[in-house]
Amino acid sequence: MKPTGGDVTEFIAEVSPAKRQRDAETLTALLQEVSGREPVLWGTIVGFGSCHYRYPTGNEGDMPLLAFAPRKAASTIYLESTAAHADALDRLGPHTTGVGCLYIKDLETVDLDVLRGILTASLQWSENGGGEYATITVTG
Repeated sequence: MKPTGGDVTEFIAEVSPAKRQRDAETLTALLQEVSGREPVLWGTIVGFGSCHYRYPTGNEGDMPLLAFAPRKAASTIYLESTAAHADALDRLGPHTTGVGCLYIKDLETVDLDVLRGILTASLQWSENGGGEYATITVTG
């Protein structure tokens, strides 16, 4: 995965439905606040900062430190692990999860302070070098 250099504002302006576009604008501001970094397009993913990861298996690559994607069905927020945030997710509001993805259909129905805490913890995990299942080196 690599930054594609597209215009984030133009990308978000084309997001549909309107609710997802509204949520993308809110998430952009929130992730920028939490990360202290500018948004950058990585294809159809809006990323903040960058890092290089390496798994014990030898697989490695590059990715944003924090990121989300405004998908038609839900906004997808990428985390190191949703299990690491189980207690906070119990307090978040309506959502679903995958191993490393948090899916939110309507940002107005969740507690943004809880989400901010989840994002902050995820960022700190990456900035502290990852954990037992991945080594993270911040590159931007």
